[in-house]
Amino acid sequence: MSLLSPAISSLARMRLWRIDGWKKNPVEAQREVLQDLVTSAQYTEFGRKYNFHELFNIRSFKQAVPVHEYNDLKPYIERIMAGEQNILWNTPVFWFAKSSGTTSDKSKFIPISEESLEDCHFKAAKDVLTMYYQFNPDSALLTGKGLVLGGSHNINPMNNDAQYGDLSAVLLQNTPFWGHWLRTPDLSIALMDEWESKIEKLAESTIHENVTSISGVPTWTLVLFRRILEITGKSTMSEVWPSLELYMHGGVSFTPYKEQFRKLIGKDIHYLEMYNASEGFFAAQERPGDDGMLLFTDHGIFMEFMPVSEYGKKHPQTVGLQDVELGKNYAPVITTNGGLWRYIVGDTVRFTSLSPFRIKVSGRLKHYMNAFGEEVIVDNTDKAIADACAKTGAIVNDYTAAPVYFSDNANGAHEWLIEFEKDPSSLD
Repeated sequence: MSLLSPAISSLARMRLWRIDGWKKNPVEAQREVLQDLVTSAQYTEFGRKYNFHELFNIRSFKQAVPVHEYNDLKPYIERIMAGEQNILWNTPVFWFAKSSGTTSDKSKFIPISEESLEDCHFKAAKDVLTMYYQFNPDSALLTGKGLVLGGSHNINPMNNDAQYGDLSAVLLQNTPFWGHWLRTPDLSIALMDEWESKIEKLAESTIHENVTSISGVPTWTLVLFRRILEITGKSTMSEVWPSLELYMHGGVSFTPYKEQFRKLIGKDIHYLEMYNASEGFFAAQERPGDDGMLLFTDHGIFMEFMPVSEYGKKHPQTVGLQDVELGKNYAPVITTNGGLWRYIVGDTVRFTSLSPFRIKVSGRLKHYMNAFGEEVIVDNTDKAIADACAKTGAIVNDYTAAPVYFSDNANGAHEWLIEFEKDPSSLD
């Protein structure tokens, strides 16, 4: 870390020592996290209801507290949004991450406490940066700025003290002052809620910045790239930002977009996948090219893993880290320092390594096709699209698929609707 000051280098070494501790002892780290969560919340309304003061181990916790989906916790969350406190968590909660509600028909409002900001989201982000420098000691990342494509936030009409917005907007609004020195654009632009105007402002305000990293969902990042190239007349983004070295992505699979990024950037850069949702920061790649993301086990979240076949049962069974299996699809069930208790996130993951624990997001619990017993998940369709593109030279913007059921005159099938950036060499 030759570009960092001795003080920062010392802090980084201390952080690496801590990372190494929970990485080598993940099960013990998880036990301690759960005990801290239960102890902290024992005098909340939820903690009193489930006798948290009597829960001394993982087994008793799982026996006492049922598995929840959002609608189960929604009455508690609505009361917190209306101004009540000490309901699900013991410290005041004024921020809520508005999730798109991809497994239900309405948006979800996930409580974000001070602890979930500091000890989960920001702590994990610092760990990602530290690990990146560990494996890229000559990086010039901090000599420039990080471009963050965030969302917007609004005042909650139920309570003037409570605010909600996209997770990225909540994080931007609460970023420590020193963090704003390292990022672009200005907060007034970053938090705009009308995306067409926002892209225009983003392009105009960042063209002349020394951007070394970008984080955001691939779709809007590509829109920004194309607009900047239109404005500048340049052929590639590496001509606009020659020091660009890292793109951090999450939220959706990057597989369908990687070829477009390679083409538009015009040079090789590092790509890091992160599993960061409204509910918490769960995992990230330690270094580019890793098969899976390192599971964060000391960041205020206790994790259980529910076999997908258990979903929908009255009393679904879950397993801890010590009992997970490679290659099997699980739905994470989380307990957090924001007040979510045995909460089904809605994603599915599979483990690619058990030492250390690494995962890949394989899809969503309700985003799959199983009309004929085929059990096709998003991970399968992403790989199929990538393979087809490699063989035909196509570039795909987006796609969807659905089953076509058996009829008197036709066999069952899957029907695909694909939007191409570049058409395949042949459709035969």
